[in-house]
Amino acid sequence: ELQDLPREVFAVDPTSICQTSNTEVLYRCRKCRRALFRSSSILSHEEGTGPTAFAHKRVTDSARLSSDGREKCTSYFTEPVQWMEPALLGVMEGQLLCPKCTSKLGSFSWRGEQCSCGRWVTPAFQIHKSRVDEVRMLPVGNFQAAMT
Repeated sequence: ELQDLPREVFAVDPTSICQTSNTEVLYRCRKCRRALFRSSSILSHEEGTGPTAFAHKRVTDSARLSSDGREKCTSYFTEPVQWMEPALLGVMEGQLLCPKCTSKLGSFSWRGEQCSCGRWVTPAFQIHKSRVDEVRMLPVGNFQAAMT
């Protein structure tokens, strides 16, 4: 039953914390700029075998990912963040929508999902890189400036 999850499962919502470490990257919704998660919430995974992992989907040569310097992983896999809780409870999979503007950010599945690099990630809380902006804090004198 996924009706009630312990609070420890969820990463802290970045909007509830004022301080940001200089080394930590903040990720915001590209549409409304709402803070979604921090770099410390991103789960790393080993790169998969790429297009050969999708053989069952009959990927054509023209659609294959190339190794010409482009990133193979087109999404971030994160730990669940507090703002995701209402979407996660009681269901096995679904969409992840921005809590402010409700634009689609990605998807989740407790069973897992396949990354664009071919690696299977379980459980999967997948946020598409094209839907978020990175915000890095840079020290400038006595002030901090955000670089997007």
